[in-house]
Amino acid sequence: MTIACGLPVLHQDHDDHEYGLSDYEGARARWCPGCGDHSILAAVQKLLTSEQLVPEQTVFVSGIGCSSRFPHYLKTYGFHGIHGRALPVATGIRLHRPDLTVFVVMGDGDCTSIGAGHWIHALRYNLDIVVMLLDNGIYGLTKLQTSPTTPQGFPTNTQPHGSWLPPLNPLQVALGVTNASFVAQTAEWAPAHLFATLRAAYRHRGLSFVRILQRCPIYAGAVYQKAVSDPARIAMLVHDDGVVVPELEKLYKAQVRQLARVVGVPDQIITKAPSADLWEGQTDEGELGFAYDQADAILFRLVDERRRADDVIAEGFDTRIVRRIVELMARNQFKRVPPPVAKISRRTIGIDFLYNRDWGR
Repeated sequence: MTIACGLPVLHQDHDDHEYGLSDYEGARARWCPGCGDHSILAAVQKLLTSEQLVPEQTVFVSGIGCSSRFPHYLKTYGFHGIHGRALPVATGIRLHRPDLTVFVVMGDGDCTSIGAGHWIHALRYNLDIVVMLLDNGIYGLTKLQTSPTTPQGFPTNTQPHGSWLPPLNPLQVALGVTNASFVAQTAEWAPAHLFATLRAAYRHRGLSFVRILQRCPIYAGAVYQKAVSDPARIAMLVHDDGVVVPELEKLYKAQVRQLARVVGVPDQIITKAPSADLWEGQTDEGELGFAYDQADAILFRLVDERRRADDVIAEGFDTRIVRRIVELMARNQFKRVPPPVAKISRRTIGIDFLYNRDWGR
């Protein structure tokens, strides 16, 4: 083992060590009960374990805010910096020590306000780091102050009559930056999608920017209330190479709406046209060229009943829509099939008991 810039460099003889969850668990998290940061921390620990990242070669960098206590709760290297300056620190670490895996954790104020200049240029530099924006739409650590992503009209201590300006959309900003190579959005209340998104971000070579919608139950519980109630609003970006989670795709849109009515979701939410809100009037169905109800009926016959496209067309469904759905199914089928993984030990990840905590120890 050698030392560079105070951090040890492990040699290849350490690669045969198998890390468990306890190898990444740091101090006990002290966020408020119900805070979405707990879910994000669990997803990150799961990612570190599944990817077998060496703790001594992994660094978490943060600025100031509730989310910025992240490095304290992981048994990796960490740098708890100053407000808005997490990205310059992470850039320096990555440039000086390219052998390290670098994660950045920022809140909405930390990233999109005081750190906005660093954020935009970090996207341009496209260094190989994972940047997580934990966006709760509020300054929580300073007790309910308006942030750039606070919804318009939402009352705070700094704007008691409601935020004057429309919220900044971090996705639109990131997508508008030259050389941005990975932009994603997920939510802490959708753990399967959260983990899959973080895994894709880690495996991407270049800067991965992930906006994580994160609830603050103390000061801003209403900010994402509609998004929690309507599953269709969770995944707001669509891309041919995007993240797909089979567990979240087993329900058709029509079934989701039926379930929403059963649990008492208001009709104005259920009947709202699914949209990524990328621009005024944009809807998913408008881009597809047909309604989800039409697609569900056709998909049920093609997938669940395993009928041929010609049979579905013969039943009276629009030929253009059927052919288009078959084309989209064929194009995206690879996303639903996990890649084969060679089993090189007697254990099977996700099946066998791997850690002491599984045995109650």
